[in-house]
Amino acid sequence: MHSHSLSLWRTVLLTVMSLLLAACGGATPAAPASNADASSPASTTAKAGNLVVLEWAGYELPQFYEPYFAQNPGAKVDYSFFSEDAEAFSKLQSGFNVDLVHPCNPWWGLYVEQGLVQPIDTSKLSHFAELDPEMAALGQFNGQQYFIPWDWGFESILVRSDKLSELPQSWADLANPAYAGHLAIWDSGEANHIIAALALGFDPWNTTPEQDAQIKQWLIDLKPNLLTYWVDFSELAQQMGAGDVWVASNAWADTFKSLLDQGVEVEYLNPAEGMLRFVCGFGISSQTKNLDQAHAYIDAAIAPQSMANFSNEYGYGSANLQALPLIDPETVALFHMDDPAFLKSTVFYQSLTQEQRQRITTMWNDVKAAP
Repeated sequence: MHSHSLSLWRTVLLTVMSLLLAACGGATPAAPASNADASSPASTTAKAGNLVVLEWAGYELPQFYEPYFAQNPGAKVDYSFFSEDAEAFSKLQSGFNVDLVHPCNPWWGLYVEQGLVQPIDTSKLSHFAELDPEMAALGQFNGQQYFIPWDWGFESILVRSDKLSELPQSWADLANPAYAGHLAIWDSGEANHIIAALALGFDPWNTTPEQDAQIKQWLIDLKPNLLTYWVDFSELAQQMGAGDVWVASNAWADTFKSLLDQGVEVEYLNPAEGMLRFVCGFGISSQTKNLDQAHAYIDAAIAPQSMANFSNEYGYGSANLQALPLIDPETVALFHMDDPAFLKSTVFYQSLTQEQRQRITTMWNDVKAAP
C-alpha cells in the first residue's frame, strides 16, 4: 500500500506550521539542562529536589507537560539528553541517576529485566484510560505497567528529489551506486540491522547467524555510498539543505517538514518493504526518590492538550486518543494519524532480547571499523 513517495502531500505540507528543528533522537548528549532558566549554562549535576528526565533533545519544551507546573508551583525539571536508545540504556545501566527515562518500545523489556525501572501506579494517572490500549499493552510486563506510551512515528528514506534522476523504491536501493558520496545513515546498530534485513528479505527479529553475516556484509558494502553517519538531527537537516546529502536513511517526519519549510526540494518515501514505525514512552527509574512527582509529570505529559501540542509541533502521533481532535487536521492526514490501515502496512519495531542487543552492537561496531 502507498508504495509511491509522499510527494502528493508536498503542497499540503507547505501550509503546515513551521516546526522547530528538533525531535526524536535529535542531539548529542548534553549535561542536564533545566527548564527553569534556559539562558543559563547547563549544570553538570541536577539541582537538589528537581525532577530529572533522561530525554530526546527537543522534548523538553514546557508546553508538552504544562499541567505539571500548574499543579506544582515552583517545580523545576532538569534534562539530560540522549541521541539513540542504546545510549540511554547504557546510561541507566552505568548508574546514571534519573527519575524518568523516555526510551522506545523495543528496549522496554530490557529495562524491566535489568531492574532499571519500577511498576507505575496507573491509578495516579488521570489520563491513563484515554491512551490507545494497544500501545499501553506494549508497556506491560509480568502483569504490571512499567512504561506509559507517549509518542509514535515513522522512520523512512528522505531524499533531495532535485538531485536524483530516479528515486529509491526500496531499502535495498540505498546501495545504488548513483548515490555514492551522498548517503547518510543513522548511527544506530538496531536501525541498520533492520533495514539491511528488510533489503535482503529477512525477518529482522528472527535472523540466523548466516543471515547476520549477510546483513553485516551488506552494510559494509554500502560504505562507498556513505558520506556520513548522522547523529544530530539539525546537522542532517543542514547537510541535506546544503545539497551534500541526497539520500538519508531512517529520517524522521519532522526533518522532512523542516526542510520543506525552508523551500528545499525533498520527498519522504514509503519503501516497498514498508516504513518503520515505533512507539516511545516514559518509565520511572527504580532509583527515584521523587515517585509522586514522576507520576505527576507523566500524567501532565499524556494530557490531551499536552499531546496535541507535541503532535502539532513535530508531526508525531499521540498515544492519547483524545488528543486527535486537537491536532491540526492537515498534520493528522499527512502522517496518517487517523488511518489504521496505513499504520498496519508499516514495519513495527519489535522487542529486543539482551543477546540481540549485544550482537547488534558488536555487528555495528565492526561495520563502522571496516575499511
